[in-house]
Order: sequence, then C-alpha cells, then structure tokens
Amino acid sequence: MKYENEISKRRTFAIISHPDAGKTTLTEKFLLFGGAIQTAGAVKSNKIKKHATSDFMEIERQRGISVATSVMTFEYRGVLINLLDTPGHKDFAEDTYRTLTAVDSVVLVIDGVKGVEEQTRKLMEVCRMRDTPVIVFVNKMDRDGKNRFDLLEEIEKELRIQLHPMTWPINSGKDFKGVYNIDAHSLLLFSPNTKADADGLSINDLKDGLLDEKLGERDAAQLREDVELVEGVHGTLDVSAYLAGQVAPVFFGSAINNFGVKEMLDTFIRIAPSPVARETTLRQVDAQEDKFSGFIFKIHANLDPKHRDRIAFLRVCSGKFERNKYYHHVRLDKDVRFSNPYSFLAREKSVIEDAYSGDVVGLFDTGNFKIGDTLTEGDDFYFTGIPSFSPEIFKEVVNKDPMKTKQLEKGLLQLTDEGVAQLFTQFGGNKKIIGCVGELQFEVIQYRLLHEYGASVTFNAMPFYKACWLTSDQPAKLQDFMRFRQQNIAADKDDQPVYLAQSEWFLNTEISNNPEVQFHFTSEIQR
Repeated sequence: MKYENEISKRRTFAIISHPDAGKTTLTEKFLLFGGAIQTAGAVKSNKIKKHATSDFMEIERQRGISVATSVMTFEYRGVLINLLDTPGHKDFAEDTYRTLTAVDSVVLVIDGVKGVEEQTRKLMEVCRMRDTPVIVFVNKMDRDGKNRFDLLEEIEKELRIQLHPMTWPINSGKDFKGVYNIDAHSLLLFSPNTKADADGLSINDLKDGLLDEKLGERDAAQLREDVELVEGVHGTLDVSAYLAGQVAPVFFGSAINNFGVKEMLDTFIRIAPSPVARETTLRQVDAQEDKFSGFIFKIHANLDPKHRDRIAFLRVCSGKFERNKYYHHVRLDKDVRFSNPYSFLAREKSVIEDAYSGDVVGLFDTGNFKIGDTLTEGDDFYFTGIPSFSPEIFKEVVNKDPMKTKQLEKGLLQLTDEGVAQLFTQFGGNKKIIGCVGELQFEVIQYRLLHEYGASVTFNAMPFYKACWLTSDQPAKLQDFMRFRQQNIAADKDDQPVYLAQSEWFLNTEISNNPEVQFHFTSEIQR
C-alpha cells in the first residue's frame, strides 16, 4: 500500500461515442481545462481546419475522423487524468473494445439531435460486460433536437442503464438558454460563440425571482416544473450504484462552445473510480499491490513518421513502473528494460522516470510485443478479457511495385501487429490475405503502406466468410483436413493454421464432418 497516495490521485477513462457525436471536440475541451493545450482544433463539416489535437495520423486529419485510439495525460485540480480518445467509426471498433479493457471508467457522448445510434449500443454492451462506470454527456444542445425527457427515456431503454440527470437544459437549439446544475444549485447561462468556463450563478432556491429575471417567466416556470419532476424521480445520486455500472450521471451541454463541460469534469474527478483490481489467469491483482504488473493493450507503428518508431501502450495495473528497471516479459519468458518510456499528449511525448497504477506508458518496441502481453516483477500470469475478433472481410494484397517487396512485408507485419487487421498466408504459397472487420480499414492500410513504407498496393476481394483457427488432439487428423482443404487453409502471423470458410453453410458442414478438429472463432492473443 506504499503507493496509495499516488494511485488515489489517478483517473483513467475513455471517451466513446458514435461517429460525429462530438467526442474528439469534447476531448479537446478537457485538455483546455487541464492547461494541456491553449487552442482547440475545429472540426467542422468533416473538414479539419486546425487538426484535432488527438488525431495524429495524417489520414485522420484528411478525413476528419479518428481511426486510432489516442492517449493523453494531463492534470486538473490536483488529479492526474489519463484520457483515451477512441475511434467512433464502426470499422475501427476493435481498437475501441481493447481500449475499454485498459480504463476504469467511461464518458459516453450522445448526439442530442440524433439520440442513441448503432455504435453507441455496441459500445455500451462492452461497458456492461465489465460493469464499467459510465457518465453520459448529451452534446449539441445548441441545435434543435429531441425533447429532453424523450431523449432520456430513449437512452435508458436502448442502452439498458438507469440515468441520473446532474444538470438540466433550458430549451434547445436557437432557444437554448443554458443548464441548471441540480447538484450544485447553480445556473449556467449560454451565449453562442462565447467560450463559457466560469462558475455558474448560485441559485439555492428555484423560487428565487432571479431565475425569472435571467430566463423569463415562461422558461423559469418550465425549469422549476422539470427540476421538481427530475428530483422527485431520481433523488440524489447513489455513487456506489454509479461505480457498479448500474446508474449513469447525465450532463447536458455543447462541446463545441465549451458549455456544460466543466460541470461534468468537476463531477468526474470527484466520483470516478481511481484504478481498480483486475483479473488474471492466476488471481485478482489489486491496484494497490507493491509489485509492478501491466499489460499491452495497443501497438502503434510510426507514431512519429520521421523516426519510424513503434510504440507499445502499457496500462500499469499495480505497483510502480520505473525507467531502466528490468521486468519479466511473461510470454517470451525473459527480462526486459526500457530506457525511454513515454507519457503522451497525442503526438507529443515526453520521457518519464516512473508511473503508477492507472497510468498509460508508451514503450519503444523492436518487435517484442503483441497485444495482450504482460509485464510483471516476476509472477507468471496474463491479464484476461482482452478481446480479439474474427475478420469479416478478406482481400488479397497485390504488390504494385516488386522493387518494394521488403518494405511491403515489413509494413504488413507492423501494421497488422497493431491489431486492427489480421494477416494470413495462403497454404502452399506466398499469397498474402488481410482480414478486417470493416472496409475503411483497407483504405487506411493502403494509405499507410504507401506513405509510411513506400509500398504501393491494391486489394482483390476474396470469397471468404469467416476465419477459424484450428486445433486438434489428433495431429494426423488435423493434417489430413488441411491437406484436403488446401484452397481454404492459411497460416496466421504466428504460423497457426486457419480455415477460411466460404460461407456459413460450408463452415457448419466442415464442423459437423470433422469432430476431431476444433474450430475457434478468435485467436488466443495472449499465447
């Protein structure tokens, strides 16, 4: 427990949402409050004028979307915050799902105009699997949107979580006048294009005539009625229910106008969990333990294209991580040390001397790490619950420049190590096949191969439905199956045999006809 003071000061969370709900904009406002940046990038009409701080890849700046998780560390009111800004696009959901294993809580951004969208539901399902505490920010209140009561009902029904309004909006769209902070009994007035960050106007009694003066009699009367109803239904926030993932505090605002953000951030540092215990293959590891442990949840090649670096992102789960100290790499069964561990503010990184539970550390990687790898101070275990996925779209890689074959092979290995795509080599040949869960991933891979490795490629669609990893207690039976199905057999990057099924019918037929062979829909990423 000797690091208890450091650990209690830390909050590690992810911001998640459907694309275009305002997640990256909200991230920037947090950084502004923490003094980490001085001006925010403006993301308008999907064209980036000043690129968003957290979107560091060139293709992200061109497209106006996030395709990789960004890690940012900043301090706010004596609390050290590790913020992970995740991709919203469904084609990059794998990166987001893995990131959710590395955080202790989540801020979920909802578009106040569109309400609950497809990706919001999927992300919430992942949070529910781990009972991750969630705070909801309803964004874009300065635009005409859904009735606030109808929106709350929709969120509760669609996301299957009980909500607790902490602030309450006064109208929306062109009539939006601000929010009333139910918890702090204060009124925050909205002025378009005014960057609000001041404390609200204190109104302890809603009968106060100051409310009529500031809002007008009609809106003041409506607010009194609304707040009376909200308080009657929800009462005071049960923080323990929030920490158990059963109740989500809700805030209303406009991220682009920096309105309603500070109220949420102030509440977040007060109630969000400090680092929590995590399950491993051996036992539960408590964040307060003295011995260091942590796991790799993300790998990114060429974070800085000038230096062709490859960074593995480590979540510290217990103890103290120290620069130049040897730690045990469980999968490789060898001790490793790091002379230049980094903390991040998006693309900018700085060398750190130490880190504690909850911190995210960037480790320079020469190819030693895979997603799910564990570092410890001697114990042999793996952290569990880090997901991998079976690809749904398969394409052959066609090299347009044979002179760049080496660069292409290096690029394919490094980019697929990041976990957003899987690389297969077809049985008996050198045909390279990439498997992804979304079409946009191929576009990103093609772009990055060209601009980061100088390798120009095209993709040919392959008629496969799903990849299944093969194991068997009878090696001869497995070899027979692979020999008779050569056209559908490939090896993954670790040389594990994979069956590429043409359709669901073919897959089910092979499973029933070959009981001695086991078909697995995910690769075991920890071994």
